[in-house]
Amino acid sequence: MPARPFTSRRTLLRGAAVTSVAGLGAAACQAPGGAATADATPTAPVDLGAGSEVAEGGARLYREHNVVVSRSADGVLKAYSTICTHAGCPIDRLQGTTLVCTCHGSEFDAATGKVVRSPATEPLNGLPVKESNGRIVAGPGA
Repeated sequence: MPARPFTSRRTLLRGAAVTSVAGLGAAACQAPGGAATADATPTAPVDLGAGSEVAEGGARLYREHNVVVSRSADGVLKAYSTICTHAGCPIDRLQGTTLVCTCHGSEFDAATGKVVRSPATEPLNGLPVKESNGRIVAGPGA
């Protein structure tokens, strides 16, 4: 009769501990609420408000729609999803024209969508945007 491999209690407990820690690490890289929210950006045109709310050379964060809109010095609007490309967290802080993700500290330029501070390595996703009848509209079909 062949000998059966023996698993010590110590080995079994060590395995359980490693599995638990790995699970916590994976959960820490998810958006609050436990699920990535990369699909939380507009899927149709959204009226964000008056065009006057975004000054030339400035930006405005629309948290409820996960969108940031910037206006260049020559008046051109650009819009980006504010879902962080690192772990899918919604970005909820705008300092000047820098978006700050509070999950892991990534920072993005609101005028270009480019990463200015890691751990994110990919730029924010651009969104169509226009100003119509004095209102800013962003999202697919805008």
